[in-house]
Amino acid sequence: MKVTIDIDCTPDEARTFLGLPDVKPFQDAMLDQMQHQVEKTIDTLGPEAIMKAFFPTGIPGLEELQGMFWRMATGGGGRKGSGEETK
Repeated sequence: MKVTIDIDCTPDEARTFLGLPDVKPFQDAMLDQMQHQVEKTIDTLGPEAIMKAFFPTGIPGLEELQGMFWRMATGGGGRKGSGEETK
């Protein structure tokens, strides 16, 4: 035997019927707080600010990072015990 029951109600009506709490005020407060935080820190999301955060020393820091990647890619890392000397 198969029984099917269709209930036509809104989410608010279902939440009330099941006794679940209404989280809409909490959700609105959290979204307002998040929006305020994003608006406050939007200036730090620019490309120049991001580059300064990742490379505080500027171009020399970027060149050092590129050199490290180049040494890793070409196998010039000079692991101990492999017979190569690190320069």
